[in-house]
Amino acid sequence: MADPNTKQVPQKSAKIAAGAVVCVESEIRGDVTIGPRTVVHPKARIIAEAGPIIIGEGNLIEEQALIINSYPENIMPDTEGVEPKSMTIGINNVFEVGCVSQALQIGDNNVIESKADLGRNVVLTSGCIVGACCQVNTCEVIPENTVIYGSNSMRRLQTERPQPQTLQLDFLMKILPNYHHMKKAVKVTSTPVRNQAVTH
Repeated sequence: MADPNTKQVPQKSAKIAAGAVVCVESEIRGDVTIGPRTVVHPKARIIAEAGPIIIGEGNLIEEQALIINSYPENIMPDTEGVEPKSMTIGINNVFEVGCVSQALQIGDNNVIESKADLGRNVVLTSGCIVGACCQVNTCEVIPENTVIYGSNSMRRLQTERPQPQTLQLDFLMKILPNYHHMKKAVKVTSTPVRNQAVTH
């Protein structure tokens, strides 16, 4: 018997663009939009609790990676006046195995390496690398092309952005459907599609 005092949240299905490869074994909850050419591995988790998550084109989200838009620790979901904040992730980002990202704004061409942890108040611009096991829980905008590395999360600037993972994405888009079931693409209804006459 369900508790009548608990609010039933309607289950929203993820909006998956055509050309995205999203494994059925991944966990996607809440209002999530996944752009074209984005690959979501099995056991990756994308959870939108405190607002929608919009993931752009050409992102790679590996096993055990967690992208979560959650409420800050001191605010409960049923608190009055809490506005949902949307999380936006740009294009060509890589979320490696076991990383956790709560950052509400991530630009383009970033690499979040294995077991790295990005806090909710961090804004990751573009061309950044967050090294393996590094934790960034500050309230700041990380400058473009920053590399965070080492056990003390030291920082340096690099001259070039990380290369987009185009070859790896192409390879995974061919191989993953052979070994895993895929979630079906859902047409995003924001732009009207004209009916095209079929000619024989």
